[in-house]
Amino acid sequence: MARIETSSNRPYHLVIFGASGFTGQFVVEEVARTVSEGPKGNMKWAVAGRSRQKLEKVLEQAAGVLGKPELRTQVDVIIADVGEPDSLAAMCKQAVIVLNCVGPYRFYGEPVVKACVENGAHHIDISGEPQFLESMQLNYNSQAAEKGIFIIGSCGFDSIPADMGVLYTRDQFKGTLTSVESFLTVNSGSEGGCIHDGTWQSAIYGLSDRQKLPSLRRKFNHKPLPVVGPKLKRRGALFYSNEIQQYAVPFIGSDPAVVKRTQRFLTEEHQATPVQYGAYAGVGGLGNIFKLIFAGMMFWFLVKFSFGRSLLTKYPEFFSFGFFSKAGPTRKQMEASSFRFSIYGEGYTEDQDPSQGKPNAKIRTVVQGPEVGYVATPIAMVQAALTILNEPAALPKKGGVYTPGGAFAKTTLIDRLNKHGIQFSVI
Repeated sequence: MARIETSSNRPYHLVIFGASGFTGQFVVEEVARTVSEGPKGNMKWAVAGRSRQKLEKVLEQAAGVLGKPELRTQVDVIIADVGEPDSLAAMCKQAVIVLNCVGPYRFYGEPVVKACVENGAHHIDISGEPQFLESMQLNYNSQAAEKGIFIIGSCGFDSIPADMGVLYTRDQFKGTLTSVESFLTVNSGSEGGCIHDGTWQSAIYGLSDRQKLPSLRRKFNHKPLPVVGPKLKRRGALFYSNEIQQYAVPFIGSDPAVVKRTQRFLTEEHQATPVQYGAYAGVGGLGNIFKLIFAGMMFWFLVKFSFGRSLLTKYPEFFSFGFFSKAGPTRKQMEASSFRFSIYGEGYTEDQDPSQGKPNAKIRTVVQGPEVGYVATPIAMVQAALTILNEPAALPKKGGVYTPGGAFAKTTLIDRLNKHGIQFSVI
């Protein structure tokens, strides 16, 4: 069972590393909102990063936003730097769980994972970078398992709604679910919206380095997952979706890779029937398609060259038509934004043999919630941490590097998310 108690040597349930970053500041606010949900109605926590001044400013800002002046004096500050292993070790020794908000993870993630494994802290991140996530599994899974440490990646919008959404759909289906397609739509409201350029940087370097991912995956020596029922057909690069009544494209984030890893774990460890998964995102009408094609062609060309990557990094607003920005969204924009995953599944009823004939039953579920990057992501990350703290017996029997679905399949994480505005429902 995961160790979740604090002690005089390990005084904090949670330490938020990178608390003064753009996403980190909203994670701070979410932790401050949910302290009463910790073990025995309390949660001891601290913030960590390179600059005491910036960390104190974030606590002051959170105190003002939440009307909790005590945050200025009651939350401890830890100085830690990715470039200084001793400082990371000292931070990890004080935490039950480290919430790692420092990205892009391909550059800054591994030293934190290493320090957590070596110093006995669980680790949660919000990475949407398959190469980082899977190399952590390759390099640290056995060491984390030996020590009973949980390293759980992609616990933000990437990829809790998709990964837990597939499991929710499976659990609600009466019979054997064999395939699922999800369609993401994002509503930015009248204020418009954007995403902070940290995510943009992750995409730039992830795509420029994508040829390394297949060779990394070969090192696992995985056997192909069995296909139950008809093989799920891939949709085109651009198509009109009757499901969401708008044009759609394949979703290029980490969700498909994360869901597949979860399905592999549940198949190999629990003999579950693997669910095939296809992920798509709505892009709206024809005007948006022209923008998407132009921006996509420019991005694909520039990302191949160092000077192109430098241009993309320097001018995110220009190359993404304002979708990514160095300033990030305003709080007003966040309040008006929301997301919706429409999930369409099919399979076989309990009286039907999945190896015979076509699927004879369908299900439709929805996962919906607030703005994806800085409202939904902190909620998902903090509820994942609270699930570890409050439900250690429901986690997998041994530690290791896990996806959200692998770690939380038998917990009440979905119920927790429902109470905090990320809603899972059958339509």
